[in-house]
Amino acid sequence: MKRILVIEDTWHNRRMLRDLLTRAGFEVLEAVDGEEGVAQAQRHRPNLILMDIQLPLVDGYDATRRIKGNPALHHIPIIAVTSYALAGDEAKAREAGCDGYVAKPFSPRKLLATIQEYLA
Repeated sequence: MKRILVIEDTWHNRRMLRDLLTRAGFEVLEAVDGEEGVAQAQRHRPNLILMDIQLPLVDGYDATRRIKGNPALHHIPIIAVTSYALAGDEAKAREAGCDGYVAKPFSPRKLLATIQEYLA
């Protein structure tokens, strides 16, 4: 079973993602801030990470840089899932090391297709 780490500070968004991903057959890990997200990535080595950008303590850009800067973790695909959808935000997420970018609100079908693409 593929393991996905959801790094998201909003309870409602975490619950929605957890429900969607568990129904699709994934094991879901959760973190509520960037600091905890980096620690969970190191501890559990997920197959993929869904990263919110606006996070407490350490934002999604820094958390992504820390994960991608760790040789043991840099291969893990990180998809930014964010309400930051202004021009340039996707480029900024990719510069930080995100492999993919999905703007909120998202289509559940499209998000699952994007996840499958990176896990293939």
